[in-house]
Amino acid sequence: MCGFAGIVNYDKNLLNSNFIIENMTKKISSRGPNETNYFLKENVLLGHNRLIVRDPLGGIQPMSIESQNNIYTIVYNGQIYNSSDIKKDLEKKGIVFNSYSDTEILLRAFIYYGYDVTNYLNGIFSFAIWDYRKQELFISRDHLGVKPFFYTFKNNNLIFASEIKSILEHPEIETTIDSNGICELIGLGPAHTPGLTIYKDIYELKPGYYGVFDKYGLKLNQYFKLKSKKHTDDFETTCEKINYLLNDSITKQLVSDVPLGLMLSGGLDSSIITAYASNHCKKNNLEPLKTFSVDYIDNDKNFVKSDFQPNSDDHFISIMTNEFKTNHKKIVLDTPELSDYLLESMVARDCPRNGRCRFINATILQRNKKRYYSCFIW
Repeated sequence: MCGFAGIVNYDKNLLNSNFIIENMTKKISSRGPNETNYFLKENVLLGHNRLIVRDPLGGIQPMSIESQNNIYTIVYNGQIYNSSDIKKDLEKKGIVFNSYSDTEILLRAFIYYGYDVTNYLNGIFSFAIWDYRKQELFISRDHLGVKPFFYTFKNNNLIFASEIKSILEHPEIETTIDSNGICELIGLGPAHTPGLTIYKDIYELKPGYYGVFDKYGLKLNQYFKLKSKKHTDDFETTCEKINYLLNDSITKQLVSDVPLGLMLSGGLDSSIITAYASNHCKKNNLEPLKTFSVDYIDNDKNFVKSDFQPNSDDHFISIMTNEFKTNHKKIVLDTPELSDYLLESMVARDCPRNGRCRFINATILQRNKKRYYSCFIW
């Protein structure tokens, strides 16, 4: 996970505002604890916090590339699963790379394909690319919106970031929740209307969209939309396709220059991922997969069997770790530890997301009104 922030203004020199982008970037430093860097020009300020996963030296951001007498600069959060395939295709077209980081691959793909780059990407991503010659900003978010992208407009500024709290660090942004925000929070939560947030005039870039911001404004375009089709495959063909898709999806996410780990709850989803990931590690002579589980003190004493769950999670976790010989670690928490982090987890999400968080707010309100408002409209 990485994080970025940015400001673009065509009517004002921003170089005297470098402290603003620094504050915005530092606010989300937890997203990228390994490196923090900036790109500062008259009309655009970019900041990036990096969590190093691949190519420590070749993936430094913001990254700039000079091509055909033009300069392109990117800030990016995510992982492009087919980056090696894109790199091979571009190399066949004569493109030369300086690293193997997917950041460079993504940026050079944009330089070559332009706005159509999203049609070539398989992965989870949000990014912004500054085109120096055109003086425009290209922004994009992955197909299903796994990676976040928030933005707002204020006094001819386009202000954007990976988290809302970063945008709120801008001194011209007011923290306001209007009636629509209340509806989003209480009427629809934990769901929300695509493109909206609980804050007035702060928006999210919708999943499957890209946008171009220039001196005439921001124009958004949808590049992907889910389609419902009739299933016509027989049982065997269905099983073969599901097996292929699971293997392809899981193994492509295991590319890393740092150790890999999985959360293993014993449930169906995490067990399937553990099985495919472990087989991949074994097939490629990699070290045994690290798996982790979380439990609570006295959970075994309080567990009650039911038709829905005849055994505790530990039972199924043991089956998986024994079968696939994973390097497993169990983390045991006590209830006070959970309650101590409830407020912190809500702040990390930028707003309450479900009924339990609203109940927590109500409890805090009874004890301390000031503390309630600081977490509700902070």
